[in-house]
Amino acid sequence: MNATVRIFDALFIFLAVMGIAYAYLTGTSRTGVEWVGATAFVLSAGLSLLIGGYLRFVARRISTLPEDFEEAEVSDGAGELGFFSPHSYWPVLVAFSVFIIGYGAAFWNWWVLIGGAVALVITACGLVFEYHWGREKH
Repeated sequence: MNATVRIFDALFIFLAVMGIAYAYLTGTSRTGVEWVGATAFVLSAGLSLLIGGYLRFVARRISTLPEDFEEAEVSDGAGELGFFSPHSYWPVLVAFSVFIIGYGAAFWNWWVLIGGAVALVITACGLVFEYHWGREKH
């Protein structure tokens, strides 16, 4: 996990430096700062910092992974990776709810936007609690 954290830290530094350089260099042009690109660099740097921070937080709570050893073999990482629901329809419904929110935002129909947000909350709860209610409780 440490290697992954270092990758995201390096990505954060790279994107932050590129964002500052981009804003400065476009600011010296005759048209001024190009804010869309500068904002994209800053937000991308923030997202990579967010992911790196999460991975650093998780790395403290779990044991050392095989990819942290330089002498590790591919077979060292073999085994179960987790439980993935084989027949869940909730991810499709979550994606459709996000589509409805995007549709409402694109055409600025506030009632579609609110309906999509309510549907997103309901479908996200269904996805999270899928195995905690009903007769197939595990």
